Amino acid sequence: MSDRPVAPLPAAAQGTAPGRGRLAGRRILVVGGGQVDHGLDDPPIGNGRAMAVLFAREGAAVAIGDVDEAGARATAELAGGEPGRTVVAVGDAAAEEDMEAMVATTVRELGGIDGIVLNVGIGAGHLLRETSVEDWDRVMAVNLRSHFLGAKHALAAMAGGGAIVFIGSVAAREVLPFPAYGASKAALESLCRQAAAEGGPLVRANLLMPGLIDTSLGRLASAVNPGRDRATMTLRRQGTAWEVAYAALYLLSDEASYVTGQSLIVDGGLTTGWRR
Repeated sequence: MSDRPVAPLPAAAQGTAPGRGRLAGRRILVVGGGQVDHGLDDPPIGNGRAMAVLFAREGAAVAIGDVDEAGARATAELAGGEPGRTVVAVGDAAAEEDMEAMVATTVRELGGIDGIVLNVGIGAGHLLRETSVEDWDRVMAVNLRSHFLGAKHALAAMAGGGAIVFIGSVAAREVLPFPAYGASKAALESLCRQAAAEGGPLVRANLLMPGLIDTSLGRLASAVNPGRDRATMTLRRQGTAWEVAYAALYLLSDEASYVTGQSLIVDGGLTTGWRR
């Protein structure tokens, strides 16, 4: 019922839990590790930034890749107080030469690459009849081609093994007023399985599918589609970027050593159909 209390956020969901060395010695590239605040005065932390900070806290050396150098450097500054080392790799993830360069920078600066997280995505258009061909192609380039390029070049660089984490969305399995976005995210499930098949047995690949997460981009989406904030889920709240980051941490870590080619949904029960 609507009067059920919402469970308090644990320290991990607030980003205040201490590290436990779960990625000690790993070298991770987070593509989309910067952040755009979309004009918010007090923006919540985004998924990419939370992942970069958390991975460093857990002992990894982290390369922060982003098209926005200022955003990437701001993330590096936040992660600077954590045990792991950070470097910045600037580039457009949808351009092959830039993605190849980001992977090369990670290998050169960190001495190799053991993991990559592809956290890149945009939305455009509204309904199908209102989405231009140009918008469709741009969304597919950023949301899908960038993931293909990241997997392609990371697989080539991970001769000793590693893990790939694609960041998708539950929009892949729902009907939302952003058809290009949903279609691009749905395609990631096939791409993930292909990367897992080609990468095995040394490289694992998995897809993380967040639901409604309280980020700057999420708040912008709510402004465009007010129904987003009225959605109900079993846990009766939106998620935090830290909760997405911890799911990615699991998929990168040895704790997920027998998990590959899978989709992990992190949505607080949004897609289960169970409402209380």
